[in-house]
Amino acid sequence: MLKKIKESTGYINSKTDLAPATGIILGTGLGNFINNIDIKNIIHYKDIPNFPETTIESHKGVMVFGTLENKPVVAMQGRFHFYEALKMKKVIFPVRVLKFLGIKYLIITNAAGSINPDFKTGDLMIINDHINLMPNPLAGKHHSEFGERFPDMSEAYDKGLINLANKIALENKISIKEGCYVAVTGPTLETPKEYQFYTIAGGDAVGMSTVPEVIAAHQMGIKCLAISVITNPGISGKVQKSSHTDISIEAEKALPELSVILKKIICSVPEM
Repeated sequence: MLKKIKESTGYINSKTDLAPATGIILGTGLGNFINNIDIKNIIHYKDIPNFPETTIESHKGVMVFGTLENKPVVAMQGRFHFYEALKMKKVIFPVRVLKFLGIKYLIITNAAGSINPDFKTGDLMIINDHINLMPNPLAGKHHSEFGERFPDMSEAYDKGLINLANKIALENKISIKEGCYVAVTGPTLETPKEYQFYTIAGGDAVGMSTVPEVIAAHQMGIKCLAISVITNPGISGKVQKSSHTDISIEAEKALPELSVILKKIICSVPEM
């Protein structure tokens, strides 16, 4: 695995001379955030040695290098999911590569279903904790280059970045929530009783991504911020039929406000 990561990193470095400190993973319906970037290089996943290929139509499958307000960034337009019949090592493979490319910060976005009655469709939720119901991505052979074998997860989501996101939202009069994200395998959307179970467990939103990436990034010392767009209600008595297309449409509606927050965060973090 380590050899493959270094091969992928070497290929990417041969295609760009940018060395971003910040990486962004763009979730369902949020890929158009790249329109805010002054793009220098686009690298297709299919061209990167050892990289998986995304099978989800709304995930373009490209790595975008460029600048945002003169800050170098790398954005993944499309991510990988456990339900795509990928082993967890493949799901987190791009995060390992981003670390070897030199990123210090990782901003992760997703679309999620709400299980908190105070949340509504279109809300933004900063993830401040998670409940992982997927296989742990760190299980298996360990490489010391990745970090500790048993990483502490008491602050997987960086408090400094959370405070910064809240401050930016307040200054720009953008309503934002905080909550716990429940990570499930998918690809089925949840039953009413599953939504109820996740609420009892302490969750505020539920989705099929993000947590494996955060676990891997946190192990490697990357500071993480994750923001969900609430795209469908999963509240008792209010559960509605929904589709992946519906979720994508709702996520895209929230992109302008989310973009304001992401751009200002990226411009605020030090290059280190």
